[in-house]
Amino acid sequence: MVKGLAFVVASMLVALAAVSGTTHARTVANTARMPAPNHKISQSTSSNWSGYSAINGRYTSVSANWKQPTASCTSQTTYSSFWVGLDGDGSSTVEQTGTSADCSGGSPRYYAWYEMYPKFPTNLSIAVRPGDSMTGTVTTDGKGRFTLTIHNNTTGGNFTTTQTLKRAKLASAEAIAEAPSSSGGVLPLTNFGTVGFSAVTVNGAAIGSFNPDKIDMVSGGVTKAQTSALSGGTSFSVAWKHS
Repeated sequence: MVKGLAFVVASMLVALAAVSGTTHARTVANTARMPAPNHKISQSTSSNWSGYSAINGRYTSVSANWKQPTASCTSQTTYSSFWVGLDGDGSSTVEQTGTSADCSGGSPRYYAWYEMYPKFPTNLSIAVRPGDSMTGTVTTDGKGRFTLTIHNNTTGGNFTTTQTLKRAKLASAEAIAEAPSSSGGVLPLTNFGTVGFSAVTVNGAAIGSFNPDKIDMVSGGVTKAQTSALSGGTSFSVAWKHS
């Protein structure tokens, strides 16, 4: 999911109604989701991202830990994703891996995935449960070859894949809580409470050393998720505020 190319993305969604965002063929509850880019409104706010993004450089690795949050479900169908990735903030691709917490019919669904946007995402078979400690890592050789790894530190589940994307700009590196999108726009955000990211590193150094962009999720003047200050240059939390 990419940040900032609203017009381009809108055109892509019209032309590629079956293609997009942190979803793909994800059960009946998830079929509306598409890999929509991140819609950057202005510095430090976005309609679908909340977290930190290192920008204004060239980035070849990003890694972070997070605790899988618990979804508080109502009758509303809602979606949320938590991930690390390269690109997407000022570029039209994103190479990312993470987890999701969705709600449908009052029931939560948790799962892991990776995505080489604008290609479809791929859901993974490793188990993800509320409270599990997750680690996501994305690295590249700088020549279009990417290694994406997601590890469940609680259960020992692990997945690694190598993918190729020659046109990646390597323009940003981020750790993000996201409200996924569909052809109709940004979807309702699951009430995930608070998600904590820790040990966030970029190019092998603390993300704080890159003077990263602190992003709050704001849409129509409503704050949907709020990002805390960085602690120790590597840790922060994102708190749900509104669907």
